[in-house]
Amino acid sequence: MPSSSTRDYYEILGVGRDASADRIKSAYRKLALKYHPDRNPGDREAEERFKEAAEAYAVLSDEGKRARYDRFGREAAGGFPPEGFDPTVFGDFSDILGDLFGLGGSFGARARRGGPEPGADLRYDLSIAFEEAAFGATRKLEIPRLETCASCSGSGAAPGSQPATCRTCGGRGQIRFAQGFFTVARTCPQCRGEGRTISDPCPACHGEGRVEQRRTLEVRIPAGVDTGARLRLTGEGEHGRRGGRTGDLYVVLEVEAHQRYHREGAHVLTVEEIGYAQAALGAEIEVETLHGKEKLAIPGGTRPGQQFKLKGQGIARLGASGKGDHVVEVAVRIPKPSELSDEQRALLARLGQLEGRAPSKSEKKLLARFKDLFAGD
Repeated sequence: MPSSSTRDYYEILGVGRDASADRIKSAYRKLALKYHPDRNPGDREAEERFKEAAEAYAVLSDEGKRARYDRFGREAAGGFPPEGFDPTVFGDFSDILGDLFGLGGSFGARARRGGPEPGADLRYDLSIAFEEAAFGATRKLEIPRLETCASCSGSGAAPGSQPATCRTCGGRGQIRFAQGFFTVARTCPQCRGEGRTISDPCPACHGEGRVEQRRTLEVRIPAGVDTGARLRLTGEGEHGRRGGRTGDLYVVLEVEAHQRYHREGAHVLTVEEIGYAQAALGAEIEVETLHGKEKLAIPGGTRPGQQFKLKGQGIARLGASGKGDHVVEVAVRIPKPSELSDEQRALLARLGQLEGRAPSKSEKKLLARFKDLFAGD
C-alpha cells in the first residue's frame, strides 16, 4: 500500500481538487468509520489507512493548509510531523468520531464534571379559543418541574453531611485508558460522571438534589397569535443542578377552529347566504363580525363566490398596528321547489317566461291562478 508520505491527499479521500468542505468532511467520515481500529482489530493495513485519511483531512479541512498544499505541496501544508502519526489531531474531529466512543461530541476533551449544570427547558402545549387568539387573554397554567431541594440546598447529601470526591476518577468524572494508538476517556462507572459520591443521601430528594414541584403561572396571550406561536417564559423551566441556571418554559399555542369564522392571517372570512333576487337586484345585508354587527351593501348582479371586504373588522396584527379585514364571500341560496309557496313559484314561472322559457302544464295553471299579479305586464 502506498505510504501517506507519497499519496495525494485528494486521492486518499477519493474527492476532486474542487471538492467543497462538506464533501471533504463526508468522504473523511466514511473512511474513518470504515477503517477505525475498533472495527478492524489487529489489521495493520486498516490502521494505516485510518491514519492516512486523518492526515489528509487535517490538511484539506483547513483553508490555509489546503491553499498551501494546492500551490506548494505536502511540505508546505504541514500535515503530520515526520516522526509519525499525531493522535492529538482527533481533538478537531469530535463531531465525526465522537459517536464511535459514545462521548457525545466531547472526544479528546476533558469533561467538566461536578460544576453547575443548567436546568432543562420545558414545553407546554396550550389550546385556546378563536376569540382568545383574536383579542388576547390571560390563562393560568399548572406546570410540574424539578426544583432545588430545600432540605439539602441541592447538594444531594443529607443535612450535616457533604458529597465526597470520587476516589476512582479523582473528581474528573472520567477515566482514561489506551485504545489502539491513542487515549480514550470514558464516564467513570463509580460516580457516573459526577466526580463525587454521596454516602448519606438526602431523604427528601434521595440524593438527586432536586424534587418535583407544581407551580401555577399566569400567562398573558397577546392579541393576534395563531397556531404554532411560542411564548417564552424566562426562568420558568427546571432548576439547574449545583447552582446551574434555571431553564425556560415555552408555551406552544394551538387555536381551536370556529364554527362560523375562518382565519387567513389577520383576515377573517365568513360565507353569507343571499337570495336569488338579492343577488340579481342588490341588497343591504347585516354581517356578524368579531367586533359586532356591520351593514354590507351587495350590488346588483353579484355572482356566487364573489367577495367583499369590511375594512379593519378582522384580527389584530401581531407585532404591528391595525387589524385585518372581515372578508364576506357570497353564496346564493337556491330554494328547493318544496320550499316555495304557490305565489313564489308563479312569480318564478313568469320570470322564466320573460327569459324565453316555456312554462310547464303545472306552471300554466299557477300563472292562471295568479294572473292578477301580472295584470300590468
